Amino acid sequence: MNFDYSDDQKFLKNEARKFLEARCTSAAVRKVLDNDDVTHDAELWKGVAEQGWLGAAIPEEFGGLGLGHVELCAIAEEMGRVAAPIPFASTVYFVAEAVMLAGSQEQKAFVLPKLAAGEWIGCFATSEGPGVTTAASLTCKVEDGKLSGVKIPVTDGSDAVIAVVLANEGGKPGLFLVDMTSPDFVKRETLKSLDPTRDVARLTFTGAPARRLGEAGEGFALMEQVFDRAAVLLAFEQTGGADKCLEMAKDYAMGRYAFGRVIAGYQAMKHKLADMYVKNQVARSNAYYGAWALNTNASELPVAASAARIAASEAYWFGSKENIQTHGGMGFTWEVDCHLYYRRSRQLGLVAGAPKVWKERLVSQLERRNAA
Repeated sequence: MNFDYSDDQKFLKNEARKFLEARCTSAAVRKVLDNDDVTHDAELWKGVAEQGWLGAAIPEEFGGLGLGHVELCAIAEEMGRVAAPIPFASTVYFVAEAVMLAGSQEQKAFVLPKLAAGEWIGCFATSEGPGVTTAASLTCKVEDGKLSGVKIPVTDGSDAVIAVVLANEGGKPGLFLVDMTSPDFVKRETLKSLDPTRDVARLTFTGAPARRLGEAGEGFALMEQVFDRAAVLLAFEQTGGADKCLEMAKDYAMGRYAFGRVIAGYQAMKHKLADMYVKNQVARSNAYYGAWALNTNASELPVAASAARIAASEAYWFGSKENIQTHGGMGFTWEVDCHLYYRRSRQLGLVAGAPKVWKERLVSQLERRNAA
């Protein structure tokens, strides 16, 4: 079995790298980081939409390219390498996947073309504060098609035009499509976070019109399926970021001299780089397995997604720390780009649940499979 990209997919990946390295430099990322009034790079978002990447996995009948999830994984990896400051993950990995998974034909025809064209930004609102959201803790509710309650934190909530929200309806949890354009029904509060290049908001709904995705009572089951799909895509973005951290650390170590020799020649530095490489390779192998399971809708997806999520989160977090350490005193400064990846590693490590949650899910999935 071949888990590598095909020639066409490699071509797409290379072209994506060229485009993003030209359009999403660290200077472009810093423009968002340094400006409290800017939540994302609007020009980059427009450019990515023009490339058709927002609709890479969306069927052609709904305005997408209909390429498949492996192609989307390739694009996600390149997004991770440049720490792109755009709401790509929220819109594509979460909202588009939720609508494709559970939306009616009418809902798909209404939402997906606008997501694919970049006209709408989406957000996925499930959390209501610290801890794992459960049936007992869920307070947002829908009555007579109207949503009320608070969601916090919501990635890209400040800019979203459409939201997928987890809420109770008649005592049964469901996922709901919510129009975010009316300030009479939706109040947004942009929050401070470790990674300002990814917007985070508190959303307060007061009677916002809501349309259910799927059947009543399927909310948590659908949310877990969306998380499994998003976890694989996030794993590729994290792997791309981890690889970039290794490249930055290696390049600096090969050019930095201490006591008359490059620091890459010292055993302690070799160990750092080797440990980063090993973790990245473990993350990549798990991500590839997840991509296969996602693209083929295999029964192994929950296990593969959990493994990919855990390995990629660990690799990126470890790589971002070791990159800073490799750069020494310079690594901790604002002027050096190490912190851009440190910030993003923490953000991506929490956006769909912390690694601890995914470890519990992996164990549960394995126990369930072994008991069958």
